[in-house]
Amino acid sequence: MIEFVGLSIVLLIPFVYLFLSVFAVQKSAFGVTQAAREAGRAFATADSETQGADRARLAAELALRDQGVSGEPQIHFAPAGADCGAGNPGDGAETLEPGASFVICVRTVVALPGTGALFAGITDVTVNGQFTVVIDQFRANRQNPEP
Repeated sequence: MIEFVGLSIVLLIPFVYLFLSVFAVQKSAFGVTQAAREAGRAFATADSETQGADRARLAAELALRDQGVSGEPQIHFAPAGADCGAGNPGDGAETLEPGASFVICVRTVVALPGTGALFAGITDVTVNGQFTVVIDQFRANRQNPEP
């Protein structure tokens, strides 16, 4: 009986921690994917590129907060077909020209559960999300509407 309890504790605690870590990373991966999608939608419906970039950042922050992911998201506007998992996917491809296409990359860093301040930075996991934005071909010019 003692051996069973001792062996159960020795094996159960690492498995529980492993599952908690996997679930935390998966929750964050879902969160950044949702943040990228919401940022893309917010940008595509904006009136100007600067307003769109501000709306995209706010939408990404709100989506991450809604999913329970802490941390500040990094947002990049990369050319179409860019890999957001790369070190630097590029930036500056955002445009509201009708028919344009580009990728919004959202990246954040997530700490594993239970690591606290003792292992800060060592056990962090970077998660990436991306969404391809296609500006509508028949989008009206919202900056200078014709009467």
